[in-house]
Amino acid sequence: MSQEERECPCHKTRERTEEEYTCLIHRLNRIEGQVRGIRGMVEKNAYCTDILVQVAAVNAALAAFNRELLGQHIKTCVKRDILAGKDETIDELLTTLQKLMK
Repeated sequence: MSQEERECPCHKTRERTEEEYTCLIHRLNRIEGQVRGIRGMVEKNAYCTDILVQVAAVNAALAAFNRELLGQHIKTCVKRDILAGKDETIDELLTTLQKLMK
């Protein structure tokens, strides 16, 4: 870990495999398209419940994205840090989970 990472953990990064990157970007592209679709529905004065159903679909897609990213994080970053004896990573994971469960 660099001196900068020790001083400010907000600068952590992680290299992803091509497969991980592609999967995450694909999901985000679909979500972005869904959000643009919702905007179009609002612009065309679509019926409220139709828009709400699409918003629910975006929320579900974001939840799926979170599950995918969290799973990757646990299998890679968390596992690596625990094996290296960095138990503070467990506290970081618990804090993240608490934020996700709000």
